This record gives sequence, C-alpha cells and structure tokens, in this order.
Amino acid sequence: MAIANIDYDYLLKFLVLGDSGVGKTCLLYQYTDGRFHSQFISTVGIDFREKRLVYNSRGRRHRIHLQIWDTAGQERFRSLTTAFYRDAMGFLLIFDLTSEKSFLEITNWLEQLRMHAYSEQPDVVLCGNKCDLLQMRVVSREQVQALVQRYRLPYIETSACTGANVQQAMELLVGCVMERIENAMSNRELSLLMTQSRCLPNMVYGSELLRLHERDNDADATTHRRNCNC
Repeated sequence: MAIANIDYDYLLKFLVLGDSGVGKTCLLYQYTDGRFHSQFISTVGIDFREKRLVYNSRGRRHRIHLQIWDTAGQERFRSLTTAFYRDAMGFLLIFDLTSEKSFLEITNWLEQLRMHAYSEQPDVVLCGNKCDLLQMRVVSREQVQALVQRYRLPYIETSACTGANVQQAMELLVGCVMERIENAMSNRELSLLMTQSRCLPNMVYGSELLRLHERDNDADATTHRRNCNC
C-alpha cells in the first residue's frame, strides 16, 4: 500500500482469546456490526473483523484502524493461535459467566500470553461475557475479583446478546494500548529499547510509518527488521 493512501494515524491489531463457546465471535460481530448471532458460530482457525474509530488523548485526535482477530478456542487450534500473539498489540480475554470451566482456564490463557506475546505484561482486558444470563451465572464476583487482583487486570462484564458494555470493553483496551504507545513515542530512545526487549510489537504509525524492529524467535536469535503486516 502506498503511504499516500493511508487515511488513519494508527493501525492496531487486537486478538480475542478464550475457550470455545464463551461468545468471542458473537461479541466481535456485536462490536463491529451491531448485531447478534443467535446460533452458535464455531471459529475454525482464525478470522478477523475491522473497524474505524477516533481516539482523543492529550489534546489530540487520532484516527484508528482496528484489526480484531477472532481466534478458535479449541485445543487443536492453540498452536495456530499462538503464532499471532507476537504481532498483536492488545488482547481481549473472554470467559463465560455461566461456565466455571471457561473461568478456570483464564490462568492458562494468561500463561500462554506471557510466553508468546510481545511482553510478559501485555495489555489485556478481561471480559466476563453473558452477563445478561443472571439466573445461569455460576462464576461469582468474589472469584473474579480475586483473579483480577492477582493479575492486575482491567475487568468488565459484557453481553454479546444485548450489547451491554461491548463497546466499552474495546474502548478500554484501545485506551490501554494507546497509552503505552504514546508513552513510548514521547521518548524515541525508550521506544527502540522497549521494542528490542519485547515490550512493544511491530507497529505502523500513519503517514510516517515508523518502523520498529523486533528480535527474531529463531534459535540463532538473528536480529532483523521488517514491516508490520497487521
């Protein structure tokens, strides 16, 4: 793509994670299209949706293009999913408030993130989905509170069915990621250092296309530069 054709300031890539059946795809369609799929949709491998938004911060107006990747929750697709962790800038980690198993699996998902994401402390927003099913809820607020305090995660309860807090959850993640980017951009040397030490992924910034390099994951640890393909 030619630089002149870019009509946004930031291209952000997010990953939606969680067990199969927690409502990842339905939540994503609710956010991007404003509609709910009543039938269960099982994601095979990985898919993505896009959305444009405006983010205001520090007296500036930023045009953001979101690529939100929807991952399969089944165990057989985990190796495929982890291949996308490194280039993602933020993660929406979802569990089902009516499924204790999906809640208990959050710890395993967080361990996977710490192993494969751009940092041992990546930007993650935890979502308890299906909050509209009050009579079926099995995960208590006390359980969730203990988890978010342990891992220091921002938490929000959502409903892909009614749309409750879906937009707020994504805006919360955008805010976390943009704060990290803006803090890094305020110090160019710090920005490069953070990238070298896996604190930031590859990024594309609007018309300037600031290229930040990352370390290769190969055994020989050869350093190279490449453009972000978010």
